[in-house]
Amino acid sequence: MRRAVIHGVVAAVALLLTVRCLEESREPYGYNVRFLTESYEPFNYLDSGRLTGLAPELLEEICRSLNIPYDVTVMEWEEAYETALEDSRALLFSTSMNSQRKELFKWAGPVASLEWHLYARSPNDITLGSLEDAGRLRAIGVLKDYTIEQFLVKQGFTNLVYCESHIDALQKLLSGAIDLFPSDRFTLESALRGLGKPVYDLEAELPVKTEMIYFAFNKNIPDPVVADFQKEIDRLKNNGFLRQLYQQFLRSSDSPGILQVYTEEYPPLTFMGRFGEISGYGTDIVREIMKRNRVFEPIRISTWSNGYELALDNPNFCLFTMDRTPIRESLFQWVGPIGTNTTWFYVKKGSGIAIGSLEEARNLASVGTVKSWFSDQYLRSLGFTNLTAGEDPAEMTDKLMKGEVDAFVCTGITFPDILAGAGYSRGDAVPAFALMSSDFYISFSRSTSPVVVEPWRAAFQAMKEDGTVASIHRRWFPGEEQAIP
Repeated sequence: MRRAVIHGVVAAVALLLTVRCLEESREPYGYNVRFLTESYEPFNYLDSGRLTGLAPELLEEICRSLNIPYDVTVMEWEEAYETALEDSRALLFSTSMNSQRKELFKWAGPVASLEWHLYARSPNDITLGSLEDAGRLRAIGVLKDYTIEQFLVKQGFTNLVYCESHIDALQKLLSGAIDLFPSDRFTLESALRGLGKPVYDLEAELPVKTEMIYFAFNKNIPDPVVADFQKEIDRLKNNGFLRQLYQQFLRSSDSPGILQVYTEEYPPLTFMGRFGEISGYGTDIVREIMKRNRVFEPIRISTWSNGYELALDNPNFCLFTMDRTPIRESLFQWVGPIGTNTTWFYVKKGSGIAIGSLEEARNLASVGTVKSWFSDQYLRSLGFTNLTAGEDPAEMTDKLMKGEVDAFVCTGITFPDILAGAGYSRGDAVPAFALMSSDFYISFSRSTSPVVVEPWRAAFQAMKEDGTVASIHRRWFPGEEQAIP
């Protein structure tokens, strides 16, 4: 028995030495990358002199797998960002992708997602119904060159106060020097801990947008290098390593998958059910396609304008349901159509407002739309200047019923449910004029690989042929004839 144990120990040591020798004999990676980051807890930060956080731990594992020396330089964000643009071998993390940055770097990820909110002191007397309301306040703190600062500048905000750091911004917010500060929950809570303040001293007043976090590569780094990092990130998603880091550093298991799948509150096509589940006609079709393709990605619900911007900027992104229009045709890839509908100008019953033509609609005092909806895009392309656009169709429905807009533009397939969900009877508003008929689809971002999209098309076609689509349609539209081109 003792001899067997000795042989077992010898064998184990020999195996360990063999593995170590194999690792030492591996060829070094054929390209030298310079890694840059900032202190941005909990994504990347120094703890007792050691760089840690979700992104450094993920990067270290990637470097181990690719046999790349792991050596990271920590800088202030502005310096790191400028260096990454200029240094032909630089990789910057953790970096949000947006429309301004998209073409400035090459990207591998996403490794995380951030939900940006406008935060205020608690308690306070601030009431925000929209982003425009925030623009009327005295001061909003921002950090230079952060994507949220770029977003607010693009939105025309003129009340921005530039802060030196998260700590500086939160001190200004708590002291009353600024009214609001945009942040994600993770970094906000980490900064408050650093100040010795409870998280309950601040409260989220308004959701602003979602951002995906990536490794950003200088444009001169060869595509195969970026592809190697992307393959490693996907591998570490599939084996659960990224999820473990999410749980460790973000106290969450909601890590981004390989494919991001988003929708909006748009009943009965897509909506949040009373038990917190995402449901609807379009949702059932998407889930059935994923089931047949053995793809199991979570569906996330968002405002339409937020999901639309994400789909424009990010690869491997699915957004449903989306009407296919000439304006959008070349911006996305399409699966479907999964249905058809008519868009109407709705008016409040008894308002006396009649619309007999587009010209009459153009002469109304105000027409309500939803930002980034195809109807809003179409009316703007026709030169309409009387549009009042919001983020939420329920909000715009409420404006219609209160007389704050003369008409609201919405599809006939969804407006009755939106009206009822806003607390009104289905007959309280009536269709006054048909704007257009269109087909709606499942859409994919333009940069999503055809290898991803084609199985979705094939699965949907099979669902039409075997009667599954018709069955789902009967479930959500009982008594209505299936209307799928």
